[in-house]
Amino acid sequence: MLGVDPGLTVTGWGVVEANGSVLRSVAYGVIASSAESPLPLRLAAIFRQLVQVIGSHQPVVAAIEEVFMARNAASALKLGQARGAAMVAVSHCGLAVHEYSALLIKKSVVGYGRADKQQVQAMVRLLLAMPELPRADAADALAAAVCHIHHAATAQRLVAAS
Repeated sequence: MLGVDPGLTVTGWGVVEANGSVLRSVAYGVIASSAESPLPLRLAAIFRQLVQVIGSHQPVVAAIEEVFMARNAASALKLGQARGAAMVAVSHCGLAVHEYSALLIKKSVVGYGRADKQQVQAMVRLLLAMPELPRADAADALAAAVCHIHHAATAQRLVAAS
């Protein structure tokens, strides 16, 4: 399960494996780019590096954080472009993409939709039995993966019950 937290300057990614109710972090990291780099090169880096991550770790599905409407329309547009590059990379590799709001991701991991970054980092570390806190952007990506795992398991139980 691949989680992605898109951003133009920093895109977080994380691969989580589920064995029943036991979750573990397989790998995680960030794709960073300089604000001085031209936009097309930054978007290409997101695409290229996510394709490499998928090739290395072979996840079968991906979860990505939805765009929220920021106060600044230009910032929201740039975030949308980074998110688009990430979604194209994931789709290019043949993975299904599931989208979740930041509120739902935080609620799934922390139990509170308005949790701050430090709370998400701490809960991701706890849920995945990690020895250290992951960087905030990587923690958000791991949280997206955990959110999808929880929601997919619930959906499977509902189908089985009906």
